[in-house]
Amino acid sequence: MSTVPVTDATFQTEVLQADLPVLVDFWAPWCGPCVQVAPILEELSETYAGRVKIAKINTDENPEVARAYGIVSIPTLNVYKGGELVKQIIGARPKPALVNEIEDVLALA
Repeated sequence: MSTVPVTDATFQTEVLQADLPVLVDFWAPWCGPCVQVAPILEELSETYAGRVKIAKINTDENPEVARAYGIVSIPTLNVYKGGELVKQIIGARPKPALVNEIEDVLALA
């Protein structure tokens, strides 16, 4: 599995109606930290395949969802579980920190 591209049009289906928890990377191609965190998210999408879906939404091309969730700084990583926002991580983080964040979400009942 790899990261799943999401758009304003597919956000409801791919994220809010997903059976698994979904980590959504709000990013843009001009954002240096976004580009740095992308390969880490690809790795994590393999590590957590079948347990967590990792999605990416380009905020330049899909402003509606970013506006709806008040995204003002990128990268922002939002984690949704059962259609609800359960965690928000603002800024690029190293892989061990992201693993801890994902494990915290998986530990939630």
